[in-house]
Order: sequence, then C-alpha cells, then structure tokens
Amino acid sequence: LKWFDDSQGWKSTQGGLSEIQQFTTDENDMGALFVRKLLGATTMGVHLHKLLPILFHPEGCQWTRGHFRPLLMTAIVSNIAIATLYGIYLEDFSSANADALPMLFIILLAFESIVIGCYLLGMKQITRGPAVVMPEGKTPTSIVSRILARTVAIVTGISAIIAGRDLFFPGYIFKFFPRDEIYLEWTGAFLHSPPEDSGEAADQGMDAPFYIADKFLSQMLALNVLVLALYKFVSAFFIKYGADGSGVQKTKIIWQGSAVGMGIIFMIFRLFAPAAKSASWDPRWHLMSMGYEWIILFLYAFF
Repeated sequence: LKWFDDSQGWKSTQGGLSEIQQFTTDENDMGALFVRKLLGATTMGVHLHKLLPILFHPEGCQWTRGHFRPLLMTAIVSNIAIATLYGIYLEDFSSANADALPMLFIILLAFESIVIGCYLLGMKQITRGPAVVMPEGKTPTSIVSRILARTVAIVTGISAIIAGRDLFFPGYIFKFFPRDEIYLEWTGAFLHSPPEDSGEAADQGMDAPFYIADKFLSQMLALNVLVLALYKFVSAFFIKYGADGSGVQKTKIIWQGSAVGMGIIFMIFRLFAPAAKSASWDPRWHLMSMGYEWIILFLYAFF
C-alpha cells in the first residue's frame, strides 16, 4: 500500500503510472516500484504471445500447416516454469494467508498447458505448402533473419544473463557490468538477498526473511524476462526457413507478440529513467539497446 493513495478521489495516484516520480528517495522507493511495474509489463508480454495470434489471426498463418506449433510448444515450457516458481513459494503464500490466488494461477497454467499439449498430440498430419523460390542466400535449413538473430543474440543475450543471475543467484554482483551494485541496491536486492560476507549481510542479513515477498517479485520478474528471451531465441535460431517458406509465418507469429511486449517494457524503462539516474544508475544504454531491438522486431513482425 506504499504507493496507493485515494485520499484525493479521482485525482489520486492509487499506484498507477502517475505514481512514478522523477527522483528516488527513501520515502518513495522508486526502485521497488520499478520492479513491480516491470513485472506487470513482462507478464503482459509473456501472455500476449499466446493471446495476440488468437485475437488477431496473422495473415497467411494456418493451423493445419503447423505454423503455430513453435509458439504453442514454447508456451507449454513457459507455463510450467511460471507455475513451478509459484509452487516453490506456495508455503510462504500460505503462511501469509495469501495462497488462494497463486493456487488459481497454478491451476490455470496447468490446465492451459494440458489443453495445448492435447491439441499438439492430437494434430493430424501436418500438410506442407508448395515449394517456393528461395531468396538469395537462403536454403530450407537457413534461419529466417540473420539480422534479427544477431540483434537477439546481443541484446536479449545480455538481458538473459542478468535475469538468470536475478533468478538463481539474487544479490550476486557482476563485477564486469558497470554499476551493477547500484542496480541491485536500487531494486532492493540487497534487502532480500544480501551478498555473503558483505556489509549488507552484516547490517541487513537478519531482516532478509522479512523481504521474502520482494524476493518473489524480483525472481518472477527475472523468470518473465527469461521466458521472453526464450520466445525470441526460438524464433531467431530454431525455426528454419523451410522449403515452403513456412518459417516466415512461424516466426512472425512470435515476433508480433515480442514486438508488442518489448514496446510496453521499453515504455516502463523510459518512465523510470529519471528516477534511476537520480539513484546513480543510468539506464540510457539499456534504453538504446532495447529500442534498437524493438525497432528490428517491429519491422520484421509487421512488414
């Protein structure tokens, strides 16, 4: 309830985007709000990959030709990973008498995965389209776009390294990333996961268990980033062009969700940039790299 204020009626911030301040202070704790807003943005990105192809059927994509198979198979892995993290924290939710909603999420994710799995297993023989003339430099086993693959490898690859650290080794400082300790301090990682044999561990180690909710939010955010990275890596490296050119349709289905999700994430980063900079963590390089990847994804997804 730190960022919820309804004392001014419709003029109140009530935890929305208007709550984002230009400067970080101990009172407004913009770093913790950043984690929560970015978690919401990445969650939208994860599930938009599944919703957009259903709500807005991409032109030229056909179920019977297996165009949706890579998306659906990745969605199952995504659902299992997210449900597993909820399950790991279920005891903590239960101790706070807040396990009803996480249990519902686990049930829904499991049900969706079962339905998708049954559909994939029950699919009839996939029909291939007629062979197409290969563009210059392409073969049926080529990846669809080398430009996008290189972009994903660099930008998303670095993001995946940081997210993997935040998920499996929260609080660990990467010496080779500039100001990584500032990022960890600003986002509250030192509160719930102070590094061993550090000043933070000596000062706050005893209080770390009280920040278990912040640790869950941080790890769920990291998992969402890894899931989004999985979608992009699958589309960039594991889907081949195909003799019938079906790889183009398969990748566009995923790239459209990735482009929309990246747009939302980029907006959240941009809104928090002044607050982050006031805390000595400058996200301009992050914004430039994400913006470049977003433009490339958008162009390949919709044009």
